[in-house]
Amino acid sequence: MNYDTGAWQDDADAANPDGAVAGRRRRLIIVFGAIFVVIAVLAFVFGRGHKAVAPAAPAPTVTVVVPGRVSVADSITATGTLQAKRDMPVGVAGEGGMVSRVLVDAGDWVRAGQTLAAVDPAVQAAQTSQMQAQISSAQANAKLAQSQLDRAQALVSRGFISKADIDSRTAARDAAGANVKLAQAQYREMSARLSRLDIRAPAAGLVLTRNIEAGQIISSGSPALFRIAMDGIFEMQARLAEQDLAAVRIGMPVTVTPIGGTQSFTGSVWQVSPIIDPTSRQGVVRIQLAYNAALRPGGFATASLSAQRTTAPVLPESAVLSDAQGNYVYMVDGTNHIVRRSVKVGDVSDTGVAVLSGLQGDERVVYSAGAFLNPGEAVTPDLKRNN
Repeated sequence: MNYDTGAWQDDADAANPDGAVAGRRRRLIIVFGAIFVVIAVLAFVFGRGHKAVAPAAPAPTVTVVVPGRVSVADSITATGTLQAKRDMPVGVAGEGGMVSRVLVDAGDWVRAGQTLAAVDPAVQAAQTSQMQAQISSAQANAKLAQSQLDRAQALVSRGFISKADIDSRTAARDAAGANVKLAQAQYREMSARLSRLDIRAPAAGLVLTRNIEAGQIISSGSPALFRIAMDGIFEMQARLAEQDLAAVRIGMPVTVTPIGGTQSFTGSVWQVSPIIDPTSRQGVVRIQLAYNAALRPGGFATASLSAQRTTAPVLPESAVLSDAQGNYVYMVDGTNHIVRRSVKVGDVSDTGVAVLSGLQGDERVVYSAGAFLNPGEAVTPDLKRNN
């Protein structure tokens, strides 16, 4: 029966060629459509179970160093003002007058008692001469009173002079002697004033300032005319935080560098402030310095105090970073990830930066380019060898 139907269909196709072509086309479309649906279904099923994974980017390579520990000096840095260790203002010791001569200038060395400026002594000299005349007059009166007393005593035995007259002449003699002593005391006072009229150096040292000129009228109320650095010794008053002040000892060596200069000077701590400023939480360390023309009182300077030596890691300056939170370094941990570590740095020398706290010395620290890294980032460490 099927045979007859196929034969009939073949006969029908043969009888109608266009219909045969259209039938075959429909069958092909159906077959290809079914294949496409099957492929789409398979792709959907396998796509949900197996997602595509993009290849991972390689971890960047960073150079690391293991600092170890070396012997370093724990140094403290501070700033302060230069000034004379003993700054002596020199004023008018006497009653003053008109300045006739100024004998020294700022920058001169003077000895104790040396005359710095002379004051016109005309008035005081005249008063001194007057006192000398008063002494001579008093001495003459005393001599006369003594002679009168002697004559009176010779006449007492003859009855010409009473005992009352003797007492009166004795009193006159004593009063005349007292007047002599008074005139002599006044003369010594005037002589002392005359000797104090000139401006003299109270001690040997270096003249820092001169505020006096010839022809100037001075008095005991005048401000300081000169300032002298006793023995020419200077000092620096450095202000330190209270935690640093605890490490400072008297006699500790200090290197002082004036601001704007390149020359450094060696001094030593001679006094540590016994108090702390409650507002700034700082104390003052006074550093003694020998005279040098490059040290100018009133100027600022930096001081580097060398405390006790200790062992600490030393890193290149490129490895130490800083931000608002302070100094820090980047390290590579055991899983080759970046870790941030806060550190306290000390002295900076030709060998590098001493790390006083925060590192043990066996860590792998990023040598440079730390600013381009982030904590937690995976890296490939490359150990830098010391040449």
